[in-house]
Amino acid sequence: MISKLCGEKLALAYSKLYPMEVVCLRYFNVYGPNQRYDAYGNAIPVFVFRMLRGETLYIYGDGEQTRDFVHVADVVRANLLAAGAEGISGAFNIASGNAVKVNELVRLIASYGYGNSQVEHTSKRPGDVLHSLADISLAAGTFGYTPSVSLAEGIRDYVTWSRHELSGSKPPL
Repeated sequence: MISKLCGEKLALAYSKLYPMEVVCLRYFNVYGPNQRYDAYGNAIPVFVFRMLRGETLYIYGDGEQTRDFVHVADVVRANLLAAGAEGISGAFNIASGNAVKVNELVRLIASYGYGNSQVEHTSKRPGDVLHSLADISLAAGTFGYTPSVSLAEGIRDYVTWSRHELSGSKPPL
């Protein structure tokens, strides 16, 4: 976390000292097809893959903490918009701009998951942020970024991709 902030601040300092444009994009909880599950991954892949395997879903704390999830297609579009914008420098949040409770996320995944997993709440992780919500207004106003993939649509597509990934079959085009 500190190394990302230091890199961002250094790049922005150079943009003030030298004639160069610097755009730093801050991604919030990116998810989407081809994102593999591992023990330290984003909540969506962890929950989806565990649900599809019929494994217990572990939620740290009471599940009322919120996160801002953004689909990879929106992240790609934000990168293209920022790269094509001229005369701008700065740091911009790239997210959906919507807070979602972890419990709501699990219910949404379950509605598409075709799984039969139990949910178990465990103790809070030390240092875990309770609420995370990005202000994306600067990116919207500066280079026209607005997210277009809803969480429901993105989860449905990710669950479909994950089911094919687990079965070894190719997803439909």
